[in-house]
Amino acid sequence: MNERVVEVAVRKVHGAGGASAMDALAVEEPLEMRLEHLDGGRRVQRAVAVTMRTPGDDFDLVAGFLFAEGIVRDADAIAGIRHTGDTAGDGEFRSSVVVTLADGADVDFSPLARMGFVSSSCGVCGKTSIDQIRARLPTRRRDSGGMLDAAVVHALPATLRAAQAVFERTGGLHAAALFDRAGTLLLFREDVGRHNAVDKIVGASLRANALPLDDALLFLSGRASFELVQKAAMASIPIVAAVGAPSSLAVELARETNVTLLGFVRDGRFNVYTAPERVREAAS
Repeated sequence: MNERVVEVAVRKVHGAGGASAMDALAVEEPLEMRLEHLDGGRRVQRAVAVTMRTPGDDFDLVAGFLFAEGIVRDADAIAGIRHTGDTAGDGEFRSSVVVTLADGADVDFSPLARMGFVSSSCGVCGKTSIDQIRARLPTRRRDSGGMLDAAVVHALPATLRAAQAVFERTGGLHAAALFDRAGTLLLFREDVGRHNAVDKIVGASLRANALPLDDALLFLSGRASFELVQKAAMASIPIVAAVGAPSSLAVELARETNVTLLGFVRDGRFNVYTAPERVREAAS
């Protein structure tokens, strides 16, 4: 597995002077996702997408991507996951993850028609893609979990920052973390792509047969965009909180799917954009 951090030589300038130094950078590399399955009695492979990601937790990333896109519906659809990699003629190392589908698994191949290259900054793009994703979201339902205290929300940024080991070295990674409603950190992932970090959370939960995540809270180190709320809704996560701002489409989708969406969670404050009934404020 390739390194997640690399050291590069830089010239650091402060004021009118400068000096040579080394700087740590978060690694960004392509990962090809492939599906292997039976077709007409023979085993075939088909490409899903190529994503730019930070190496690490690749199996979780691919499993989460397939689930969030509605291609697989549960862990039983996946018979195995493996890495493959080779060196191209130009000496570049290329890595792939191949997901072997279980024979007879309930798999929807239709989303593959719109996929290809997925950048580290954008998951899905375009009205057609968004409409297709909306059609695959689970039925809007009531939340059976307990209330979320505002004090727990205020403590999330410090807990997340303490877990961000690679971010501390590079300042260049996004983070996603899964908490329970008491504020206990359950799962944490980092990646150069915001949507990749969330896919790694969802994929790890899928592979552990922990879905749906009805009582969990997803906390994001950056802003809350449409595709991140969509991924949370697919995993039945009822609360999404973000250090940054939500987009208008993220708020619209959160309202449609009955997700409590919190933004600007920092410095002892936050905004509640949808479903405020899950949040318990301190008495005045």
